[in-house]
Amino acid sequence: MKYALVTGANKGIGFEVARILAQKGFFVYLGSRKIENGLAAAEKLIAEGLKNVSAVQLDVTNQSSVDTARKTIGERTVALDVLVNNAGISGEWEQSAIGSKAEEFQRVYDTNVFGVVRVTGAFIDLLKKSPEPRIVNVSTAMASLSIAEDIGNANNAKRYAVYQSSKTALNMYTLQLAYELRDTPFKVNAVCPGWTQTDFTGHQGTSTPQEAGQRIAKYALIGADGPTAKFISEEYFPEPASCPW
Repeated sequence: MKYALVTGANKGIGFEVARILAQKGFFVYLGSRKIENGLAAAEKLIAEGLKNVSAVQLDVTNQSSVDTARKTIGERTVALDVLVNNAGISGEWEQSAIGSKAEEFQRVYDTNVFGVVRVTGAFIDLLKKSPEPRIVNVSTAMASLSIAEDIGNANNAKRYAVYQSSKTALNMYTLQLAYELRDTPFKVNAVCPGWTQTDFTGHQGTSTPQEAGQRIAKYALIGADGPTAKFISEEYFPEPASCPW
């Protein structure tokens, strides 16, 4: 059996990714900041007949929590095949490069960037023990510098300086990670789930959580011939090769 960890898996896109991977035969650890929410999510999947799931308390902003989750999972399995860094926050939606305080940037970066660094660093040894390790970092088309630089584009009318820049930083981290693992079986990619109808967006969007989950899970399941060091946003760029960082 293969093993996967999905952060922020108690609801929304993370929950759907966990469901898909469990359906594919993975044993899935549902990382949840509040363990009671993770347990409730796991119970939903178990009620569907997916008994190959388990909740684990995991607050990506807390190193002690991350280390404890690593110890817990490490005691149950010798290898981790998939890591999906899904946990993320938007920050306040009145965001400005001028008006937003450094503390707000710090709060959002602590989850969206440093949280990914903490979790990846903690679990990299277990991932290295897998014959086909996969890391998927959940990003957004809003992080693309190529798209954002077109100031006159109507799609860029609303700017979210804190959230967008955090995900741009995540994209660069993804590239650096992929580079350092380039001569190994790892596949490391950043994937945009699309504008998805979840709590995160106030249930607005053009994609359902199920559709978004499929987009993310696809790159957790790629074979040896799959891409690495790519940013993929299928909702906006159907051909991954044409998707601008």
